[in-house]
Amino acid sequence: MRELKVVGLDVDGRRIICETDDSTELFSLRVDDRLRAAARGDRVASNQTQMDLEVHSVLRPKEIQSKIRAGASVEQVAAAAGVPIERVQRFAHPVLLERVRAAELATAAHPVLADGPAVLTLLETVSTALVARGLDPDATSWDAWRNEDSRWTVQMSWKAGRSDNVAHFRFSPGAHGGTVTASDDSAQELINPDFNRPLRPVASLPQLDFEAPAPPPPPQPAPAPAPVAEPTLHEPEPVAEPTPAKPTRSRKARPAVPAWEDVLLGVRSSGGQR
Repeated sequence: MRELKVVGLDVDGRRIICETDDSTELFSLRVDDRLRAAARGDRVASNQTQMDLEVHSVLRPKEIQSKIRAGASVEQVAAAAGVPIERVQRFAHPVLLERVRAAELATAAHPVLADGPAVLTLLETVSTALVARGLDPDATSWDAWRNEDSRWTVQMSWKAGRSDNVAHFRFSPGAHGGTVTASDDSAQELINPDFNRPLRPVASLPQLDFEAPAPPPPPQPAPAPAPVAEPTLHEPEPVAEPTPAKPTRSRKARPAVPAWEDVLLGVRSSGGQR
């Protein structure tokens, strides 16, 4: 907005003559009830519409570029100022290109580790870390913005499964591409030489069985009790009589020896003759 200073009144007294600070342009302002009320400090007339009461905050091009350079988006600046997006885009375009260029320069810088700057660049280090964790290094996006201390903050975004992840670095331009330092835990894990450690490990979810349980089998009828057999009367079997025991013979029966006279007379031992 440009400031004007009052020079005087028009010849008819109905207009106020104003001019710029350098006196190169003149302006005329019609004197009406609203101007008189504003000059007295009174409230505006009741017949004034709501649209006349609204005062839109119009940002200067330098202010627009300052907010975009600090990380705000075109939509955010337009919504905060209450102006069309097209107005902000005209002045934001060169600053957006500046942010893209700063992010590209940061990827060529060297991460600062515990023992000094690394040999690999930030882009090489991050790509190696993502490949080691089974992620696609090409599916990343980079952005940068300038802080109040005139240093650049670089943001890397990537997707792991269904989660969106970001990591922030501080970029310091200098010789051999400059250096970058990690600003948060995600950035520290990416430039850590221990690539075998998983980045943000997620506990595995238990496998749930969504199949409906089988219905229980219908109850079976109880089996009928088996009929009890009636006891049958059996006639007693005849007992066999014991057989008489056979006389036992002596194990060694010696033959009878005949007397001498029997031998001479021819008499057998049983008492018979030959």
